[in-house]
Amino acid sequence: MTTLPLLPSAACCVSSGGAPMSVADAEGLAGRLKALGDPTRLRLLSIVASAAEQEACVCDLTEPVGLSQPTVSHHLKVLTEAGFLTRSKRGTWAYYRLVPGALDAVAGALRIDA
Repeated sequence: MTTLPLLPSAACCVSSGGAPMSVADAEGLAGRLKALGDPTRLRLLSIVASAAEQEACVCDLTEPVGLSQPTVSHHLKVLTEAGFLTRSKRGTWAYYRLVPGALDAVAGALRIDA
């Protein structure tokens, strides 16, 4: 009969060294992920990201997603409030631009380094 060595009880409870996410950070990230959790919003981000200079007029965003302008404007407002887009008004039209690094920040918050 082979006897297995016993490990000290603390060996299984060793922390990886990283600090857990704070409650406030988790709530903020959850809100941003909720904004990304809609297929239309993901499409809108993709369209803006692939546009020249990563900017698009709301008038160019309604047809590709097949929704009315007020509905598209609502989705763009959610993305803007979540920090993914900025909005500038030119005449009667609103233009949306990606916030540099916003998507990278979300990806970084989800990364777990061993």
